[in-house]
Amino acid sequence: MRVLVLGMGKTGKLVASVAAEHGHSVHVLDAKENAGASALTPPFVSGFDVVIDFTTPEATVQNMRSCLATGAKMVVGTTGWYDKLADMRALAERKQAGLLYGTNFSVGVQTMLKLAAAMGNELKKAGYAFSIAETHHASKLDSPSGTAISLAKVVEAATGASAIPVEAKREGDVMGFHSLTAASDADRLVLTHEASSRRGFAEGAVRAAEWLSSRTGCYDFQDVYAEV
Repeated sequence: MRVLVLGMGKTGKLVASVAAEHGHSVHVLDAKENAGASALTPPFVSGFDVVIDFTTPEATVQNMRSCLATGAKMVVGTTGWYDKLADMRALAERKQAGLLYGTNFSVGVQTMLKLAAAMGNELKKAGYAFSIAETHHASKLDSPSGTAISLAKVVEAATGASAIPVEAKREGDVMGFHSLTAASDADRLVLTHEASSRRGFAEGAVRAAEWLSSRTGCYDFQDVYAEV
């Protein structure tokens, strides 16, 4: 499979390395080479089976507009752009392209989301108050994280709560720490996921690209990760 990786940050570089380990042909574009999505011309994009994006929210939207318009298959690991999701989904469907996005490509985080839903369902009638805390590296642009937002949505759907409070911190080079707390007058239950490296994200993104390579349409990784 021919893979184009957009972004040469720490996660983007690791995605390229993991894709190569999987036996794929890999080409990487950094921000300077692709300012304003200028490198993503239809002839260039057509040379790849899948595009994987780990850039910035602003760059991702420009990249998606260029790639999806050609009917390309695209995996987006960048977060912070979901206000444009409806537009990107419509573009993918109109051009018979493939778009797979996710707030977190770690299987561990996806399992956490399932457990969070179970916590919400079990505790919603017992007077528990839910809250979320997350910490990421200082260079992460969006706050709260996409994963924290997904976690809040899962708990809100399970409990019927209007909004789950989220505390977000940005410090050092923290890979990603998320915790969900359910507290009552009697006790406290805490569900935690802590990433020790970016490899889980990279592995998930490459597997997602392999899965998407034979499909069209728009998919949330949270809905399809068990198939990937």
